[in-house]
Amino acid sequence: MPSPEPTVSTTNLAEQLVRLTRRMHRAQKHHLEHLDLAFTPAQSRLLRIVGHYGDTPPRMADLAERLEVVPRAVTTLVDALEDRGAVRRVPDPASRRVIRIELTDTGRSTLRVLRSARRAAAEEILAPLTAEQREVLGGLLSTLVDGPGPRSEPGPVR
Repeated sequence: MPSPEPTVSTTNLAEQLVRLTRRMHRAQKHHLEHLDLAFTPAQSRLLRIVGHYGDTPPRMADLAERLEVVPRAVTTLVDALEDRGAVRRVPDPASRRVIRIELTDTGRSTLRVLRSARRAAAEEILAPLTAEQREVLGGLLSTLVDGPGPRSEPGPVR
């Protein structure tokens, strides 16, 4: 049995989500302009993911799986971040054939700035909403993000 055609409201919601995502990226970029942090969205995402691993730095394969990309794409991202001093490759103590990726002090500092810019951008976008509306929106988004299906990124980034 064929799937039903998307309704106008579903199509409209999809478009609104895309527009909101773009607006969020623009607002975040605006908050970073004065800092000369020209990280691509993919590089920023990789930093967030590496930072989320804590004491056990991820392997390249872990990052590729989390980003849902081929390992070569991760190598390119890691190379760029390593050139900027944000991450470094370290040998795995249990297997010398395994390389792990850890944040440097520069990477941790950059991640704090990126998180701050993300929070400021969100605050700017959410400003028209009341506290109650924000609560409802947060619940709806949690349902969508944490619902069934694969997750491409760790939970909330603070």
